Amino acid sequence: MLAVGIGPDFSAVAGTRLLPIIGALLTITVLIAVAMFVICAFVWPIASATGNWQATSKARTGLLGSLIGGVISGGALAWTNWLIDLGHTF
Repeated sequence: MLAVGIGPDFSAVAGTRLLPIIGALLTITVLIAVAMFVICAFVWPIASATGNWQATSKARTGLLGSLIGGVISGGALAWTNWLIDLGHTF
């Protein structure tokens, strides 16, 4: 009987092709979240001062969405690093 060692390749995760892609996508996500935060924080008081309640509501929603997006992308970076470190232990 022939024994073949087939199993998952955990060293492939630490390859040079995957980590820069993940880092670039998370960086772009954080940059978009920061830009959205700045724009919404700028629009909210102007729309509120002019009495445009629709724009005020959309700016508040955008501000909350940008905060949630920034937290999720930051958490995704920490989670990705934890998973890669966990993969090196097996």
